[in-house]
Amino acid sequence: MLDKDSVIIYSGGLDSTTLLYEEQSRIALAVTFDYGSNHAAQEIAYARFHCASLGIEHLVIDLAFMKKHFDSSLLSGAEAVPSGDYNEDNMKSTVVPFRNGIMLSIACGLAENRGLQRVLIANHGGDHSIYPDCRPGFVGAMDAAMQAGTYNGVRLVAPYTNITKADIVRRGSALGIDYGRTYSCYRGGKLHCGTCGTCAERREAFSEAGVEDPTLYEK
Repeated sequence: MLDKDSVIIYSGGLDSTTLLYEEQSRIALAVTFDYGSNHAAQEIAYARFHCASLGIEHLVIDLAFMKKHFDSSLLSGAEAVPSGDYNEDNMKSTVVPFRNGIMLSIACGLAENRGLQRVLIANHGGDHSIYPDCRPGFVGAMDAAMQAGTYNGVRLVAPYTNITKADIVRRGSALGIDYGRTYSCYRGGKLHCGTCGTCAERREAFSEAGVEDPTLYEK
């Protein structure tokens, strides 16, 4: 059996929940960052559920300064989030500047502090056109920076960087993950709104994967 040598950045969403289950045997710590997003409360609740189910230590770290100082529709209330397709023109307003860089830096520090070797993140290929800090170039540069900046050479592991969300759904479905206990909607309601870009992306992923979508949508 492999040692538990990893920290995972875990939102409680579909992608990171799949990674949590795939890598559970090596995960020593799951970290959820609350940066004041519209959907934080829903995601955190599911993150706590899955970590408790798997017996994985879970931290929620407050990054309130991001909501105070950064501009993004994710931080500005449900009405600010655009409806429509998951594409650059429609979703650019949801970018939170350097979000992954900030979270990875903290996770790297936690890993070094605990003598862990890997930080896991669940960015995927569909994010590339919208989010600069999800692209392969960023992942490679951050991996190099983490190795150079830690005594124990912490590595960044991002196994979904070049696959689709549908691919992730197929992998998670094969593991028997209950995707009804994950959350994606950027508006943050009790149910997924069904009309924002992330809801559209979620629907499409299940359809393309040929997996029944268990999500409860308002519309």
